[in-house]
Amino acid sequence: MRLIAISWPSFFKEEASIINALFEQGLSVLHIRKPEASEADVEKLVAHIRPEFHDRLTMHYFADLAERLELGGYHLSHGHAPAPDEWEGRLSASCHSLTEVQTMLSKTDYVFLSPVFDSISKHEYKSGFSTDELIKAHDRGIIDRRVVALGGVTPESMPYVSEMGFGGAAVLGGLWGDLDYETVMGNYWAFLNCEMMCKANAV
Repeated sequence: MRLIAISWPSFFKEEASIINALFEQGLSVLHIRKPEASEADVEKLVAHIRPEFHDRLTMHYFADLAERLELGGYHLSHGHAPAPDEWEGRLSASCHSLTEVQTMLSKTDYVFLSPVFDSISKHEYKSGFSTDELIKAHDRGIIDRRVVALGGVTPESMPYVSEMGFGGAAVLGGLWGDLDYETVMGNYWAFLNCEMMCKANAV
């Protein structure tokens, strides 16, 4: 199971330092998603993330910035710029239905499907799928290793994500907690331990 982090929607103190620390501890991909931020402010954040980690960053909204800074990935979002014509990095997209998953997998490297569980960061954002529906989608080949569960994922729910056939989980509210270093790193290690357990059980 692959673990992907999504940035907190707003900027906060020590954010870049925490992101660098997550990468140092083995995080494979982090999506920079700042829906209310300017391109200039997002670029300032990236400037404080060590260059050797830039290939693990996936940018939302600012396609030109992703290309100019030679980041590793770009996330396709409704109503925002498509990937640059010559883009050779990772492509991902957000899906909110199984039909969307089938459509977007032909255009991307992986997709997020949400909300799989009730959201932690958006309390009004409730699960859109039953467990039975997701298991049947896996049995039909719709959910596979390129589909990543998003929405309400916690360390405790990671085994269910694995059982439903997802290739990974994307975490936001369950990772960032109180936005301080100790909490974030503790949450990350809790996710990492569950990820390793899921891998071991899958063997």
